[in-house]
Amino acid sequence: MRSNLISRRDLDFLLYEWLRVEGLTALPRFGEHSKETFDGFLDLCEDIATRYFAPHNKRADAQEPTFDGARVTLIPEVKTAVEAFAKANLVGAGMDERIGGLQLPATVEAAGFSWFQAANVGTAGYLFLTVGNANLLAAHGTEEQVDRFVRPMIEGRFTGTMCLSEPQAGSSLADIVTRAEPREDGTYRVFGSKMWISGGDHELTENIVHLVLAKIPGGPAGTKGISLFVVPKYLVREDGSLGERNDVTLAGLNHKMGYRGTTNTVLNFGEGTHTPGGAAGAVGYLVGEPHRGLSYMFHMMNEARLGVGLGATALGYTGYLKSLQYARERTQGRALTAKDPATPQIPIIEHADVKRMLLAQKAYVEGALGLLLYCNRLVDLRRTATDEQQARDHTLLLEILTGVAKSWPSQWCLEANSLAIQVHGGYGYTREYDVEQHYRDNRLNPIHEGTHGIQGLDLLGRKVIQHDGASLRLLTDRIAETTAAATARGGELAEHAALLDASWQRLLTVTGGLFAGGDPAAAMANATVYLEAFGHLVVAWIWLEQTLAAADGAGEFYEGKRAAARYFFRYELPKTGPQLDLLASLDRTTLEMRDSWF
Repeated sequence: MRSNLISRRDLDFLLYEWLRVEGLTALPRFGEHSKETFDGFLDLCEDIATRYFAPHNKRADAQEPTFDGARVTLIPEVKTAVEAFAKANLVGAGMDERIGGLQLPATVEAAGFSWFQAANVGTAGYLFLTVGNANLLAAHGTEEQVDRFVRPMIEGRFTGTMCLSEPQAGSSLADIVTRAEPREDGTYRVFGSKMWISGGDHELTENIVHLVLAKIPGGPAGTKGISLFVVPKYLVREDGSLGERNDVTLAGLNHKMGYRGTTNTVLNFGEGTHTPGGAAGAVGYLVGEPHRGLSYMFHMMNEARLGVGLGATALGYTGYLKSLQYARERTQGRALTAKDPATPQIPIIEHADVKRMLLAQKAYVEGALGLLLYCNRLVDLRRTATDEQQARDHTLLLEILTGVAKSWPSQWCLEANSLAIQVHGGYGYTREYDVEQHYRDNRLNPIHEGTHGIQGLDLLGRKVIQHDGASLRLLTDRIAETTAAATARGGELAEHAALLDASWQRLLTVTGGLFAGGDPAAAMANATVYLEAFGHLVVAWIWLEQTLAAADGAGEFYEGKRAAARYFFRYELPKTGPQLDLLASLDRTTLEMRDSWF
């Protein structure tokens, strides 16, 4: 029976038959690894996720964290799972060996982490943030900061967070008011409040390492004046032992519809609850140079965007597999041609509309998983490139695809969860079945790490025109290589290639027209529609890539791949036509709508 978390057969296909990740072992960074070590890592992830994460997923949702004014309480299984993850050295899976990591490719690391997000996205959230925090500090922190904060995170003794949003600013980081005042000893004292901080307080580990965006008084206005600071819950002495409590105070917990197992907090810095050394303010340590904090934070934010996309994919994927199993076991109704009421009922998977819903889910989740692994492979290739032009190309591709890889799964794998509920019928929206929780958990992802609207504005307003359109041209070249290869194979592959090529060329024409109109407000008014059309075309490309890799495969797995691709090209790709028509018209309906008309 296929796993009801993530399909290992699909992971093997994507990693080895399509992306050929074993070829990465020829690179010096991954030279100590092999297909055997990759397989062992995936086996380990599946085992730990199944044994320690999945069993308490529903309990952590029902018994969410509580705060009594002094301490946060979680169900004990969360700590057990976090410790099992850390004991297996999975926090450092992709990090350098020199700091205690396993130095695995990001592609393989992402494949393994998908098991944990599918099994229990709430508990996985603490680890997801810790890995991103540690990666940022490893890239931009000092050796002392790495020793003091990163190594304990890899060992599982510390966890990490990212503290960006503030109650009055939300996603508008230019408007943050948290300040960091310099002290003579080289440290800073931080004052302010941060909102929506996942993993912001708990007792799972000895310490929590907060990465805090703040402004140094006298710096430039807006985002150019933002700096980044390490602000630990407990100070860490030079010998690595814990010192006194820092002035970081939990003001309260936010209670969300999903991800309930992850504490989501309001944190106050420097309110005077604790005064380290008898002085006011939370002790903070500057990361990198002053006023460059946002550029450093984008290291974690972009990694987190891929992680959010992967989490959305994993939730959609496990919902799909569970609804598939249900459809095979649940009997109801008879074939349309069966006239005798005494005819035995059939499994609902035999009904065409149920097949449609399952096919849609399969097309969404397997397409999304392919996109996320492709992006992580770009991370590996960029990191190991020895040629400057190759490194630039990998960077440009990754930049234009990251927002899509975050937003597309957050929309369409959520739709997969909705369809999984529908396949279950009346049982689907009851708490006895997993799929209703998966939907609630996944509904947060269109907001996490930059809302859908923000990703659309970023894609259309920045990424497609950056470097004089270099990213878009490079992606166009990659798609053209795929369509050429598919055309050469003939048959259905060539048909799909022709559809994708025509649609992509239309997108390019529409993109040029948006900026040629001389009306930037109208061009950007429907940026979200542009994002959706762009994303569907990118995933169509990923599906064409997958079917090329499966072209010579025989058996049910490969037939399933071809059927899912066929569904996407016949049912999903045509949706972009009306969207591109709307964009080409430079429609002003939303712009011209007035507050009073609502």
